[in-house]
Amino acid sequence: MTNSNLVEAGVYERRVPVSEARIWENVFDFEHLPWLHRSSFSSLTCLEKGDWGWRAELRQTAAPERISIMEIKVEREARRYVSRILSGFGEGTEIWTHLMPVDARQTDIRVAFNLPIADRAKAARIGEAYKQLYANLWDEDLEMMLARQNYLDRRPRADTAVRVLGSPADVRGKLPMTVTLGEERFRIVEADGRLLAFSCICPHMQGRLDEGDLEGTVVTCPWHGYQFDIASGRDVSGHDLRLRPAPEVVIDEARDEVRLEWPVREDRT
Repeated sequence: MTNSNLVEAGVYERRVPVSEARIWENVFDFEHLPWLHRSSFSSLTCLEKGDWGWRAELRQTAAPERISIMEIKVEREARRYVSRILSGFGEGTEIWTHLMPVDARQTDIRVAFNLPIADRAKAARIGEAYKQLYANLWDEDLEMMLARQNYLDRRPRADTAVRVLGSPADVRGKLPMTVTLGEERFRIVEADGRLLAFSCICPHMQGRLDEGDLEGTVVTCPWHGYQFDIASGRDVSGHDLRLRPAPEVVIDEARDEVRLEWPVREDRT
């Protein structure tokens, strides 16, 4: 329950077009905060996690010197969770979020900002700032949750199709480019003097790798910062993951064309 010494400084309410399951998935996904919400958070260090929630050290982007220890505890049966600032900047603040499913793909949310500030006028001003912050955070989270739901709905699968992309000169003039082969999207780039294709879907949480930064042959997921070598498909950031298989970019000099085609590797699954 909310600390009785706190003042409710404001409430943010919204109907979001995602299921309760996607929201709970997002609540436990602390890794995305300094990536998807980089305009708000510059870093996060997880201190503890479990079925109960998680605890972490957070730094704000606008003021990195402001360090907070934040804890999120969930009450799934009650369809609510609380974010508490245990120490540091904002210490004592409690933010309660209640989930109210409307149907299979819509959920009403109510977020109450409770502050340890006796001056109600000051609390109300801070509450307004919190409402603006949470509107932005939910906008950013929704993009990720909807993309993941779309992926789960479609379940893209590779097939044996071949796609002609054009002449080598035309293709190189359009790089980087995203194309669809069968039911799956691939990003085509030139790296290490080669034309390479890699899956647009991160194997971690289905992040948009076609929107990630590419340095050499290493692509960084914009949602969580996981990194993959697009030439081998292997994770290079310390996780036991691998990119989905990608087709080979074939340059056919005789036909003056570039095409995508399967199979690409003997270990294709």
